[in-house]
Amino acid sequence: MSDCSKSESALENENHVAESSAVRKKIVYIWDMDETLILLKSLLDGTYAVAFSGVKDVQKGVDIGKMWEKYILDVCDDYFFYEQIEQYNEPVIDALSPYDDGVDLSNYDFSQDNIGSPTDDINKRKLAYRHRIIAQKYKQGLHSILDQKKFELWNNLYEITDSYTDGWLSSARALLQHCSGDRELVTTGCEEFQCINILVTAGSLIPSLVKCLLFKLDSLLTCENIYSAWDVGKLRCFSWIKERFGGPEVQFCVIGDGWEECEAAEFLRWPFVKIDPKPDGLHRFPGLTKETVGHYLSVVYGRPDAETEDQDTTSSTT
Repeated sequence: MSDCSKSESALENENHVAESSAVRKKIVYIWDMDETLILLKSLLDGTYAVAFSGVKDVQKGVDIGKMWEKYILDVCDDYFFYEQIEQYNEPVIDALSPYDDGVDLSNYDFSQDNIGSPTDDINKRKLAYRHRIIAQKYKQGLHSILDQKKFELWNNLYEITDSYTDGWLSSARALLQHCSGDRELVTTGCEEFQCINILVTAGSLIPSLVKCLLFKLDSLLTCENIYSAWDVGKLRCFSWIKERFGGPEVQFCVIGDGWEECEAAEFLRWPFVKIDPKPDGLHRFPGLTKETVGHYLSVVYGRPDAETEDQDTTSSTT
């Protein structure tokens, strides 16, 4: 499968299950990014390696983190208008889509339109234009952005990082894919679920989109399902997600390492799986499985086959 095809798989999965009349329930997995699906801050400050009590080379981890930091900023600035719009963060990529008039941008000169703070309709439209291009690039994937040399350097950095972290990146990605149902309906007990992955990050939107691309998460997280809590906080983002997907047949589960997503999940009475990067952490990568996440869901929502079992027991006694 080509990278372009992979980048569309998450959206195709949602369309596939949405069109099926057999879907009865949804499970919405809400993921944190940093120190959950990826490791970066703990590499940069050395805390990831220090926790291994001498087993890990601390400086090597710091150097890896610095390389990622530079790569992320370079891609943001070179391909995603970040130098122009860094101060104009939005919580989601389509927040200003009502201001986009759909004009052909093939010959639009983004360097000459003098974009300013989006406090008026004109500048909101200019920002919406950039968000449209950013969404297109995200969906096309890195192969359409990076030349062959940069592509190979990036892929090599990913492999080095995954090796240094004992497979954290690939393991987290595998669980994310498992939770998506791998483009199929997930059957639990006697019920079928549509599984949806959402990312809510404390970082600003554009770098978060770039991180998803660079850490190979874009095929599992559509750009429309990435939320930035930078300005609004995670509780507000979670509330928007509840409004978007909520209903009596929807279950939510939050996976992250921070206090903010923990408190927001508790406020909404959603299960929360706390990630701990330390080598003796209860839930970390590799290690965390969908079955463990399912246990947290069952504590809040009950086991999906419990009702069927109750009905069978009642039938057998009558």
